[in-house]
Amino acid sequence: MLRDLLDGALADARVREERAPLPAVEAAALARPPALDALALLRPAERVKIIAEVKRSSPSRGPLAAIADPAALAVSYQTGGASAISVLTEQRRFDGSLADLEAVRAAVDLPVLRKDFIATPYQVYEARAAGADIVLLIVAALDDATLTSLFALATSLGMTALVETHSADEIARALDVGAELVGVNARNLTTFELDRDLFGSLAHTLPSGVIRVAESAVTSAADVAHYRVAGADVVLVGEALVTSDPVATLHEFLAV
Repeated sequence: MLRDLLDGALADARVREERAPLPAVEAAALARPPALDALALLRPAERVKIIAEVKRSSPSRGPLAAIADPAALAVSYQTGGASAISVLTEQRRFDGSLADLEAVRAAVDLPVLRKDFIATPYQVYEARAAGADIVLLIVAALDDATLTSLFALATSLGMTALVETHSADEIARALDVGAELVGVNARNLTTFELDRDLFGSLAHTLPSGVIRVAESAVTSAADVAHYRVAGADVVLVGEALVTSDPVATLHEFLAV
């Protein structure tokens, strides 16, 4: 599944690059105002923090919500107390787009994460050009050299990399490149099965100073509490918010 998603994302990026070549996108990225300091806003606090996701669909669940106005949803997330907004930009399985990210960026003053299957410099530049402050790098999808170079590029553009992991070995690789924002995804990207306890089994391997993000398998406040007890500083939530009243649900989740 991961290979299929990655191949599709790269094919779509090549089509976009034919329309907007790398030099033009790089120039647009460099012309953007400075990225917001996501690390400062996601640092551990007395209460858990939430990255709220704009997510129309997923390979595992199919269509979730139409989200005709992603900007309005992002404003609701900000009103509800989210600390950052994640925007799915993958179009084949998640029905997202960079246009969604641009709309969200224009509507809120929170850090915005580009959530996609990123493996090339072009994708990093277009993330910044669209206004992303954070870019997702999935360790399982990248060899060491590519992970290192993309992390360095994102950093040079002023962005923060959310480095996603699924095992102790992947956490070690994330730390080797200097990641300060590390996610543990409960969803196995090969089988798409969920293990809600994976975060708790790996959190102790993340040193102090690294912001710990729990991803996936959140349907209720009890799930947020489960991750918080296990050591999560931040919880990324998508489906539970797009299928409910987002403001009320965020209030409930943040109350844990």
